[in-house]
Amino acid sequence: MNILVPNLGSTSLKYQLREMPSERLLLKGRMERVGDYAQAIASLPLEGHTVDAVAFKAVHAGERYRGTFVVDDAVIGALEEFLPAAPAHNAIYLTGIRAFQQAMPRATLVAAFETEFHRTMPEHAAVYGVPANWRESGVRRYGFHGASHQYVSERVPEMLRRPADQLRLISCHLGGSSSMCAINRGRSVDTTMGFSPQSGLENATRHGDLDPFAVLFMMRRNGWDVDQVVEQLARTGGLAGLSGIAGGDVRDLEAAGSAGAALALSVFAYQVRKTIGAYAAAMGGLDAVAFTGGIGENAAGLRAECCRELEFLGLRLDALRNESGVGDRVVSTDDSRVAVVVLATDEELIVARRAYRVLEKTAF
Repeated sequence: MNILVPNLGSTSLKYQLREMPSERLLLKGRMERVGDYAQAIASLPLEGHTVDAVAFKAVHAGERYRGTFVVDDAVIGALEEFLPAAPAHNAIYLTGIRAFQQAMPRATLVAAFETEFHRTMPEHAAVYGVPANWRESGVRRYGFHGASHQYVSERVPEMLRRPADQLRLISCHLGGSSSMCAINRGRSVDTTMGFSPQSGLENATRHGDLDPFAVLFMMRRNGWDVDQVVEQLARTGGLAGLSGIAGGDVRDLEAAGSAGAALALSVFAYQVRKTIGAYAAAMGGLDAVAFTGGIGENAAGLRAECCRELEFLGLRLDALRNESGVGDRVVSTDDSRVAVVVLATDEELIVARRAYRVLEKTAF
């Protein structure tokens, strides 16, 4: 069975084609500056390979769809219902689903939701102190980046040659969109993103945690409507808002040398460092911290700042290992009680595995 996994960005389309269940990678590619998804998808260079199924790394469809599902009208309806909670993410995947339906009508479409990995969070970590009717409407902490955190939960035990059920692990998926996850013996028990991806750590252009009454205050003070607030907080907030540098790319911030850029980097590192401490407390100890994503893998200086002053947990970063080396590797000292690892995530592989498990149970 050949499963195509597209990763849709606002103007980009990454994709992998894998033969399952062997997991053999048949194709891998990336298209940039995509203006018309229907046209881009119709022109994918598949090199003669057939596509039996298309599996999406879907984001948010509420409580009912915290798993992997064959796409039908109900799934599409749920994605539309939760569009206000994840406007940028859900909109692009709704566009992608419709484009693939048109371009590959014989392929089965599957949605592997980012919230799936976090279903194991205990209720005390997932609920908000809101009225009961809010909770009944689906307002709770869902968590996202589930495919990446799941990959980390499986790959790190391999790297450390330790059973997953013996590891208290913190996964740091740091990039343009960032989140952290406490993984206690292979299970997600807490994560920084909540009801929406618009929470937790600061992201490149999206704010992190924010008192909702600050939003109401600014709306009333300035006469802003909801769309104006969403535009500001989603496109000019986060590291971009703190630094004053459009796009909020950490590479640009590190090169800028301005006070605003320094503040943004300091805030980000502090949030990561503080969360590591909190999650160590939540799990009753800590065995490993993993860094992945564009920032987690490549920003050695910022990675060091995230680990600074965590010696009280038994975490000791090796400066030379942290600054050098390539590929998946350990960057802590040999005597560090907490292993620090750097690795490349593979969300597409997780999505392909999830989709195959669903499809092999059907009459596919």
